[in-house]
Amino acid sequence: MSAISTRTAHTNALGTWPIGKLIAKFAVPGIVSMVVMSLYNIVDQLFIGHGVGYLGNAATNIVFPINVLTFAMSMLIGEGATAVYSIRLGEKRREEANHTVGNAIVMLSLIGVTFAVIVLTFLQPLLGFFGATPAIMPYAIDYAAPIAYGIPFLVVGPGMNAIIRANGSPGYAMKSMLTGAIVNTILDPIFIFTFGMGVKGAAIATAISQFISFCVVLNYYVRGNRFGLAGRHFRLSGGILRKLVSCGIPPSVSQLAVMVVIVTLNKSMVQYGGASKYGAEICLAAHGITMKVNQILFSVLIGLSIGAQPIIGFNFGARNYDRVRRAYLVSVGLATGVGVLGFIAFFFFPQYLIAMFGNEDALYNEFARQCFRVFLFCAPLNGFTILTATFFQSMARAVHASVIQLSRQIVFMIPAVHILPQFFGVRGVLLAGPITDAMSFLLSVALVIPEFRRLRQREAAETGEDLALDDDAAQVSA
Repeated sequence: MSAISTRTAHTNALGTWPIGKLIAKFAVPGIVSMVVMSLYNIVDQLFIGHGVGYLGNAATNIVFPINVLTFAMSMLIGEGATAVYSIRLGEKRREEANHTVGNAIVMLSLIGVTFAVIVLTFLQPLLGFFGATPAIMPYAIDYAAPIAYGIPFLVVGPGMNAIIRANGSPGYAMKSMLTGAIVNTILDPIFIFTFGMGVKGAAIATAISQFISFCVVLNYYVRGNRFGLAGRHFRLSGGILRKLVSCGIPPSVSQLAVMVVIVTLNKSMVQYGGASKYGAEICLAAHGITMKVNQILFSVLIGLSIGAQPIIGFNFGARNYDRVRRAYLVSVGLATGVGVLGFIAFFFFPQYLIAMFGNEDALYNEFARQCFRVFLFCAPLNGFTILTATFFQSMARAVHASVIQLSRQIVFMIPAVHILPQFFGVRGVLLAGPITDAMSFLLSVALVIPEFRRLRQREAAETGEDLALDDDAAQVSA
């Protein structure tokens, strides 16, 4: 089958296949890809926890904002291009869709190289700003330097991978991410234990695996030219860049907000944890593990949103508003179920999760259990919030999507982290999590209900126009 006929079959499926079948086709690879992405850091922590100890794990938490910021820039271009590409396919504007892909590749490359240079130039001041204590700083530097050299591949690879999903090859997108994760899992114990390189070895293994994953992604574009790209598609266009950046802002802003929250939480753990019986390093390491494990749950939810995005975007562009609504509702139902399963694990079985990252003393385990049970108490609500933001993003409603994401991470979380510890100490930092999740859920409900009304009104208006045109045609024929 030719590349063009493959893409035609893909677009027909988005408009005709049952919603459940489509979500399974697109969401499962998306979930695997996102979980694999989160495993890059978690696998490192699993081996570091057993080979180095909790100071090494605390160092990975200090460096984590760099990874989040890198991924945010990748999502700005990659997910933005995916949204625009899907809408243009629905509108049957093939040339503009391909131009969007070419522009995205150029911008991802420029951003990746530039950011790597900046991080390498200001590495130690950045780590200090992210909350590294004197005891953690040597580990953080050892871990961060190799990671920084891999930044270009961590920007370009996932960004181009997102577009592969929109082109009807979610299985290949999953394969590229899975390849990197397998390589990382194999290399981590070799560099950490066999070569005795500690946290630096874990970082080198991660950088190598990201490069290999990028090569698999690049192979999709080079072999067979499956997008039908030509040289003209790589010429930057201000109009196309503005559109894809606009659509990419919501998920990117979400990641940037995550970075701000992580840095704020790190600093709060050092300040209020240092004044508690646990100490700064224990609080920083234990809460970092909680955030990383929760990232797996978020990865599943984001994978669901990735699966829903092309379905919603295509059918919105094709004016199939009933399918838009159904795709959203089915995805939200699945996301809520995933959140409930996460809550059960976090609240009832936290010690099993903690033990995966090494054997520490009773004081460490005590605080780690509090992190899981308190900070993640409202986990079942997060799926609704994430899918609602994706719902708006898929219809190019960037403002609404950004409001949801910014409110959750910045407007609600940051004040809570600063206010609650004044009354409850380090436990107040943990209480900020469920309060923020509950308020974000209520905001999402308030925004999506009127949007559903607008979609029904638009559907009724366009159905009326079609009936009027049919009547006119019948009269002319008569």
